[in-house]
Amino acid sequence: MTDAEWATIRPLLPVPAWLQGRGGQPESYCHRQMLDAI
Repeated sequence: MTDAEWATIRPLLPVPAWLQGRGGQPESYCHRQMLDAI
């Protein structure tokens, strides 16, 4: 995935709960890597 493609897609993904102060833990994998794998 190019940086331009990622810049388009990233704002469409939800913000993880742990970044919003609602608890939880960080994901084990980067969203960009998961989408790249698909």
